Amino acid sequence: METKRYAKACAQVRGWLAELTNAQRAGLRALLDNSAALAQCLQLIAQLRPVTCCPHCGDARLYRHGIVGGLQRYRCRECQRSFNALTNTSLTYLRRRDAWLPYLQSMLDSRTVRAAATGTGIHRNTSFRWRHRFLTEARNDRPEELKHIVEADETYLLESQKGSRHLTRPARRRGGVAHSRGITNEHDCLLVARQRGGGTCDWVAGRGQITTTTLRRWLWPVLASSAVLVSDGAAAYHSFATVTGIRHEAVNVRAGIRVRGIYHVQGVNAYHSRLHQWLRTFRGVASRYLVNYLGWRYALDGGRIATPAALLAAALGIRTVPAVPP
Repeated sequence: METKRYAKACAQVRGWLAELTNAQRAGLRALLDNSAALAQCLQLIAQLRPVTCCPHCGDARLYRHGIVGGLQRYRCRECQRSFNALTNTSLTYLRRRDAWLPYLQSMLDSRTVRAAATGTGIHRNTSFRWRHRFLTEARNDRPEELKHIVEADETYLLESQKGSRHLTRPARRRGGVAHSRGITNEHDCLLVARQRGGGTCDWVAGRGQITTTTLRRWLWPVLASSAVLVSDGAAAYHSFATVTGIRHEAVNVRAGIRVRGIYHVQGVNAYHSRLHQWLRTFRGVASRYLVNYLGWRYALDGGRIATPAALLAAALGIRTVPAVPP
C-alpha cells in the first residue's frame, strides 16, 4: 500500500515539474540546494561541537529545549539558561546558516566582499561582517613553537584607515604615498617568522622600523631555545639574539649575499611576496583588520585549509580537520 502511494506521489511530482517554467525550475533547484547546504552545515556543527555541558555554569544536567534555525537548543537545570552548540563562539547569532558553507568557499577562493555577497545571495554588509566573524578564531590557528631553523623578516604596508568615517589624518587619494621616503611611523610593520619546512607565525608589530623591543614582545615567546634564527643584517635581530641568547645567523642581503650555506631568508621573503600579491585583490586593507587578513592568508598558504568544513572548524577554534558530512 505504501509503495503504491509513493509511486502515485512521484507521478504527481513529475507532472508538476513538467508544467514548470525554466525560471521556476531554477528557483526550485536553488531551494533544494539551500536545503541541502543547511542540513550539511547543521550536521557539521553538531559534529564539531557536541554539547555535553552548560557553557555558562559547566553543569552537565541538560534537557532539550526546542529547535531554532534548525539547531537544537538546550536548557541547563542548574542555571536555567538556554544555549546551543554555537553559544559563546564568534559565530553566535549569525543567521542564514544555509549560506555559511558557500560563503566559506568564497573565502577560500579569495573573493572580495561584494563578489562573495553576490555569489551567496547575501547583502554586502553581511558579507563584510561574516568575513571578520569567521576569521576571529581562525586567525589564531598558529604553531605554538618554532623550532630548528627559523627564518624571520619584516615587511611594511602603508597605514590605512579604509572605511573609517573619522580619519585621524588628511585623506589620501587611492591609498596615496607616505610624506617622506623610507620606513616611517606611517607604515605598519608585519613581522613574519617561518620554521624551515614547518609552520608560520606573523604579527602586526606596530608602526615604523623593527626594534629589539618589538622582537622580544612578539618573536621571543614562540621561539624554541634551541632554534637557529636566520635573518638579514638588520641590527635589531643581532641585538635581540644577544639579549635572549638565541643562536643567530645573519645573511647580508644588501651586499647581494642571499645564501650562506644552509642559511637564507628566501622562504620568508617568498611568503612576503605571496602576501603582497594576494592583498592587491582587495584594493587596500584597513590597518585595524590586518591581523584577520594575516590569519586568512596563512590558512590559504599551501592549501593548508582547503575545504569549507575545515575553515568552519578553524572559525570555531578547532584545529582538527573534520570529515565532510555526506
